[in-house]
Amino acid sequence: MFNRLGLYALCLQFLSASAQTQGMLKVLSYNVAGLPELLSSGETPPPPHQHPPHLPRLAPYNIINVEEDLNLHAALYASDTHAYRTPTSSGAGIGSGLNTLSDYSYIDLNRGFTVGRVKIADRAWVDVYSLHTDAGSDAGDIAARVKSLAQLGTHIDAWSAGMPVVVMGDTNSRYTRDSDALHSFLSSTGTTDLWVQDLVACEVVDKIFIRSSPAFTFFASMFTNEHYSFVNVSGYPLSDHYPIRATLSWRVSTSLRLADAPGGPHGTAFNDIPALLTTSTPKLTSVTIRSANRVDAVSYTVKYASGATSTVSHGGTSGTAYTLTLNAGERVIQTYTCTGNRNERFSGGYLFYLSLLTNQGRTLAAGKTTGECATVGVPADASAAGTWELVAFWEREGDEVDKRLVIIHSST
Repeated sequence: MFNRLGLYALCLQFLSASAQTQGMLKVLSYNVAGLPELLSSGETPPPPHQHPPHLPRLAPYNIINVEEDLNLHAALYASDTHAYRTPTSSGAGIGSGLNTLSDYSYIDLNRGFTVGRVKIADRAWVDVYSLHTDAGSDAGDIAARVKSLAQLGTHIDAWSAGMPVVVMGDTNSRYTRDSDALHSFLSSTGTTDLWVQDLVACEVVDKIFIRSSPAFTFFASMFTNEHYSFVNVSGYPLSDHYPIRATLSWRVSTSLRLADAPGGPHGTAFNDIPALLTTSTPKLTSVTIRSANRVDAVSYTVKYASGATSTVSHGGTSGTAYTLTLNAGERVIQTYTCTGNRNERFSGGYLFYLSLLTNQGRTLAAGKTTGECATVGVPADASAAGTWELVAFWEREGDEVDKRLVIIHSST
């Protein structure tokens, strides 16, 4: 097996106008009762040649997680207008029934439960999870839900370290029955249950959990049950579950940003924010790139105001090392990267070339250029301290580099 490194630079493209730094996100979780009629307690949707009853009602929401989207998936998607939709994992008995419809592009889709890294705006990334746990109230069902929520929490801790998170889905859990499992999930992931926060009406098993990050903050929310928006002309619900909605107000940090992601979906996720950038602002003092035909590794050292230093390495040990030690007042302000295919077997998204440019005109470059290259620079809007610079990395790592995102932090 070949392991690779994916580094994301939290640098952004230079823009002619300031990028969006805050906004509103409308999300919906809905179990659409797409099981065969004999297995479903919800109303049977009309035949596929008729207008599916859910579709006009889905348009107002930016991101929708659906559960039990199985045998009627084609009807659900037939007239939907969301720009980005996950492909079905097949029908009942084979597929998971979990799908996402989104106004925003996403990367790194994984299934089981599902998670996609969604780009809400420039420099604004959110990990969106969808889940559907076991139903039932006997001891075995409850034990299965405990295990499922624990597994999801473990994945969030590893995959979404340092990231804002939205978790939506049919948990089949209530605090009166699954209190320990739910509270353990909230505690381990640092998420908030929006129903608990807003205490809107009675508890339902369909839930929305959120978490902010140092680079992205949810600063206001409104949780609602959209039952009356999803009934037929006779007033009967279209599903045996309530559609639940959250309207989330968000803003990006004025001192920490995540950039777009050149490269592919390989390697293990990482994020240096929790280890380096949660309590104080370090300065980048040196960067080393290891490469031959491709970029094999990146390591760097930062220095804090206290004088303490920290060195972080991502990737493997192959290739030749090239190092740039920064002068006093020097900072990295731009990156240039090239990606490409390794070969026919391992195609897509390998980082072949990485170049870093400083405000003093010096460059550190390694690897080989390809026909797929991009330049990214510091954000166009003002930072908390007046200037932006690269200070850390996040995304994927292994024995080679697949993705590169540079963390930008304002200088002091």
